Amino acid sequence: MVETALRDVVRQAMRKVAASGLPGDHHFYLTFLTGSPGVDIPPHLAEQYPDEMTIVLQHQFDDLEVTDETVAVTLSFNNAKERLSIPFSAVSTFADPSVNFALQFQPADADQAPEPVEAPPEPELEPEPAVAEAGGKIVALDQFRKK
Repeated sequence: MVETALRDVVRQAMRKVAASGLPGDHHFYLTFLTGSPGVDIPPHLAEQYPDEMTIVLQHQFDDLEVTDETVAVTLSFNNAKERLSIPFSAVSTFADPSVNFALQFQPADADQAPEPVEAPPEPELEPEPAVAEAGGKIVALDQFRKK
């Protein structure tokens, strides 16, 4: 649930930029897994970046389109305009260095549900020997509360 909510932060930030541009000094670094399902980038970029690629949205980007599932943008690579389409599920890092903000994601795999995690056993509440030997005293905080 947390990953989904944080990916929605990225989606909403991209929607705002698509609607009104980047304000002030803001700029986004978007790192994504190039081999993830749904990633659509030119073959020469997929060959150059077989695992992961980072793009920067700052001064020179065009046609930013955001849907519920993807972000698509036209960028210039060696003076050639290229269209990239990136599912939010492929995003591994989203950052805005101008405000020292970054999110990092676990790879999303649409075919697998996350495995349940067992809660660790409850620790036993026994005083440490050093505390008992030193004459440690437990104080109830109720006596200090306003009534």
